[in-house]
Formats: sequence, C-alpha cells, structure tokens
Amino acid sequence: MITNKAKYSYGVGALGKDLAYAVVALYAMFFFTDVAGVSPAFVGALFLGARLWDAVNDPIMGWIVDNTRSRFGKFRPWILIGTALNAVITIGLFVVPNNIPVEGYIAILYVLWGMTYTLMDIPFWSMVPALSKTKAERERVAVVPRMFASGAWLLIGVAGLPLVNALGGGDDAQGYFLLAVLIALVFTISSLITFFNVKEIYPADPNAEKVSLKSAAKLIGQNDQLRVLAIILIGFNLVLQITGGAALYYFKYVVGSEAMFSVYAGGMGIAQITGLFLLPRIAGRIGRVRTFGLATLLPIVGFAGLFLVGQFSATNMILTAAMSFIANIGVGFFLGLSVVMMADVVDYGEYKFGTRNESLYFSIQPLAVKFAMAIAGMVVGMGLTIMGYQANAEVQSTSTVIGLQVLMFAMPMIIAAASYAVYRKFYRINGAFHDEVLATLDAKHEVEAATARIAAEADLGAPADATSVKV
Repeated sequence: MITNKAKYSYGVGALGKDLAYAVVALYAMFFFTDVAGVSPAFVGALFLGARLWDAVNDPIMGWIVDNTRSRFGKFRPWILIGTALNAVITIGLFVVPNNIPVEGYIAILYVLWGMTYTLMDIPFWSMVPALSKTKAERERVAVVPRMFASGAWLLIGVAGLPLVNALGGGDDAQGYFLLAVLIALVFTISSLITFFNVKEIYPADPNAEKVSLKSAAKLIGQNDQLRVLAIILIGFNLVLQITGGAALYYFKYVVGSEAMFSVYAGGMGIAQITGLFLLPRIAGRIGRVRTFGLATLLPIVGFAGLFLVGQFSATNMILTAAMSFIANIGVGFFLGLSVVMMADVVDYGEYKFGTRNESLYFSIQPLAVKFAMAIAGMVVGMGLTIMGYQANAEVQSTSTVIGLQVLMFAMPMIIAAASYAVYRKFYRINGAFHDEVLATLDAKHEVEAATARIAAEADLGAPADATSVKV
C-alpha cells in the first residue's frame, strides 16, 4: 500500500507540472497575439502542426520509458530530465525576441515545449499502475495528483493576470516572462520532491522482454478500449481547451472586463478540486457509469447558465463563479476518472495480449490532451481571424462577439454530449467484465510469483548440492 508521504509527494509533482501546463494553455495564445503581435491564424496553424508531430513523438516516448531499466526505476529518471528541459523552455516561450523573426522563434520553442513536456508527463502518469493494484486504491491514488493539478489551474487562473500586472509594472511582456520564471522554479522543486519520495511499489520485471517499436505500434492499434478512451479523452479535453483558449478573449472583449476571467477561473479551479475530492464517494455510491454521465451533464448545464449570465448580468461575479463551478465540477469528475480508466486499459491490455505496457498506453493520454489542444488552438486561432478579431481593439465587431460566444459555450456543450454517447456505446471495462479482467490477472500474477519462488529456491539449492559432491 502506498504511504501518505509518497501519495502527497506525487501530488506535489502534479502541482508543479500543471503550473507549467496551465500557463501555456491559458495564456500562450493571448501572449502570442496581443503581446508578441503574431496573427491568430499563424498561432492556430502552429498549435496544429506541433501536435501532429506529437502524434509520432508521444508514443515513441512511451515506448522508450517502457524499455527503460535503471536503479531509479523506469519512470523517475525521465520525470527529472523532462522537468529540467521543459522548465527552461517554458521561460523561453514567454520572451519577445529582438532582431530575429518572432514567428520562427515561437514556432521552434513551442514545438520543443511539447516534446520536453512529454518527456516528464508520460512517465509521471504511467506510475499509477505501479503504485496500486486495486480499483478502490487506484481511485484514491489518482485523485490526489489530480487535485493538486487542479489547484495549479486555480492558482494560474485566479492569480495569473494579477501577477503579470504586479511583476511587469504595466509591461505585459516583462510580467509574463517573470511569471514563467517563477513557475519554472516551482516546477523544478516539485519534481525533485516526487523523484525522491515516490517509488514504484510494483516495479517492472528487470528481466522482462523489451518491446520493439513495431510491437508497440501493434499493441496500440489492437487495443480497442485504448482507442475508445483516446476518443473520449480528446472530447473532454476539447471542452477544456476550447473554453480555456476563448475565455480570456470572451471576458475582455465580450463581457468588457478582463478581471472577470479570474472570477471564472476561480470557480473552475475550486469546482475541479471539489469534483476530484468527491469522486471516490460519488463513484462508490452510484457507480462509474452514472458518475461519467454526471461528468458530461454538468458542463452542459453550467455553460448554458454562463451564456445566460452573459446576456443578462455579465459582470455579476457570484453568478459567473456559480455557473463556472457547475460546469467544471463535472470536469473534475472526469479528470479523476480518466486516470483510473487509463490504468484499467493497462490491465485490459495485459488481459488481452499478455504484456503490461504502462508507459506505452499512458503515452496516449498526453497525446490526446495535446491533440485536443491543437484542434482547440486551430479552432480559436482560425476562428478569431475569420470572425474579424482585432487585437487590443476596445470594440469588436458583432461577428466577433457571436463567434466568441459559440466558441465559449455552444461547441463545448455539443462535444460533452458526444463524448458521453461514445462512452456508453463503446467503453466496456465496467462492472462484471472489469471484475473478470482483474480476477484473471490476479490468478496469473499468483502463478508467476509461485514460479519465480520455485526457480529462486532451485537456484539457491544448486550450489549446495554441487559442493557436497566435491567434498
């Protein structure tokens, strides 16, 4: 059983890495367009291109981690390496360069940011199956880092813009740069805490046969439940990423108050933490299937409410925070469920193919997140251009206002409903079938352990027999 020290050290690692992710997800596009002066269409195309590269890069990284053997295990070395590289690049991403083309600089740094984040994100989440074997404990373990991660989003959402203003003293470029430096420092410290305090309770067999890249691609392609989960992950992350990408523009140019973004983000962060905290209790009471349904229904209700608030009382802080809370508590349920579901897909892969490939399968999770980020970036970036958005213009056109409302509310509601439909029709690792998978694997592992003990006893006995013959 995992100790509380290890569990919360794991959570601290999630806090740091999601601070780095949140500052890019929430502010990078706005920084590129309104501070660095890059066109929204270019940013949207960049986001898409970078994520297409991740479609190749992320599974390869998962394969590398699965084949890693070291005295620190196969996950922790990559967490440390990835953090060191990504922290530096996160700082560089919020620099407006002089004497070189801004577009080229941003393009290179953004691609490198995605690659280095993958280096640490895949092994970080891949540790879940190595920390626990039971359904109930996995739910408890997975919730802790997700709560810390949601806390990071809460901090960046609520305090991000005030910190930019305070650190920059009116100079947004300086403010974003210093905020990135601060985040990189916290990110590094938090990863060191995870590295030293979280160890694999169920480590991989060091003598296990390594998986070839060709076999890795085959394992991913043949795991039907992995494909279904990938679609669901993309859907839910589109809900997060499209609203995240459009929210600052919406509150600044439609509502007319940039400060309302912090109110919305505060409701979002508190809701996600609450959802994660309640998940084990809700899932234990009504089951995972109904909990998933609740996770998709609440965003639809909440975003519909936010739209109405925007129509009749746009700057009402209480109503805005309340509707944001309703929309995002369901997201909190899903964030916890997604980690547990991915761990279950790892079990399903072993059940079906006989091999356990945590990092390979978990590489699909950041890939799905970043693919959603790419689509969202393209949709928001291209959408801003098509609707006639003018950076820093106090009054936007009617088409821009309507377009931002569609991005902020209509699209996420439709995508949430579609994700639920996919889950109900195609996801099978629930109920009796899930119990069958776990029971089969328990029996298999008991046989393997008994075989290993017999082999070890035989090896220990052999030298003694040989010595007696010589005497």
